[in-house]
Amino acid sequence: MAIVKEKKTEVINRFKTHAKDTGSAPIQIAVLTEQINQLNTHFQIHKKDFHSRRGMLMLIGRRRRLLDYLQKQDPKKYEETINKLDLRK
Repeated sequence: MAIVKEKKTEVINRFKTHAKDTGSAPIQIAVLTEQINQLNTHFQIHKKDFHSRRGMLMLIGRRRRLLDYLQKQDPKKYEETINKLDLRK
């Protein structure tokens, strides 16, 4: 399930560090989080959609790896990102 272009642009604008920033780790984490949240609402309606559930688990793994990378590279930015997104840890 893809996210709407306007929503993705809004997320990018919220997390970008400079004018042309579209692919930094915090932005990728925020976009993945938005996709995961949309899939969670999808699964409340479609409980037996196991193929999409596997895709969501892959997105969660990718987000986890990006969070680990960000924590190693810039711990301050990591804390800021998880606080903005209300992710636990």
